[in-house]
Amino acid sequence: MTSIRTRVTVPLRFPDGYATSAEVFTFTGLADGREHLALGLGDWRTALTGPAGPLVRPHSECLTGDVFGSTRCDCGPQLREAAERISAAGGFLLYLRQEGRGIGLYAKLDAYALQDTGLDTYEANLALGHAEDERDYTVAAQMLLVLGAGRIRLLSNNPDKAAQLSSLGIEVTSRVRTGVHLSAANSRYLAAKRDHTHHLLDLGAA
Repeated sequence: MTSIRTRVTVPLRFPDGYATSAEVFTFTGLADGREHLALGLGDWRTALTGPAGPLVRPHSECLTGDVFGSTRCDCGPQLREAAERISAAGGFLLYLRQEGRGIGLYAKLDAYALQDTGLDTYEANLALGHAEDERDYTVAAQMLLVLGAGRIRLLSNNPDKAAQLSSLGIEVTSRVRTGVHLSAANSRYLAAKRDHTHHLLDLGAA
């Protein structure tokens, strides 16, 4: 059975100076046994009682983007955006240890090398013998249910997140788009997400 293991308040400050505070939850009994986190931001307690539920962003770990500021993806800017928007609305940022769409850090970097030869992000994963996207949101649903967030507003452009969470017993009352964090280095990556897996991204002529 999944349960809350610990909770601790952690002040957060991002490189651009934005600061907020998070109540960070750890868990026992998660399906995959990994160390996933839930960050309660803003007035998440009141948001739990609202008719639409708290604003929730399931964010898959991206060391290169989240920590080192890589512009090959949009993960770092999405994380920063989510922290501010959830702090304002009240809700949870789920930090999921699913690097590289679940294939791991080294394999993700191998996929980058293949992308440099012309493959897109999904083709590169397949060429390495992986699925296009190996992420499973079972642990996200487990964390949300333990936190009392069985009804949520989902902050994501990815339709698969909504579909998986809904199938796992989470009521998604609405889908809230994230911003489009387009750069010269990630335009092909974002276009592949838009065209191949139907992410809700308006890239103009990208």
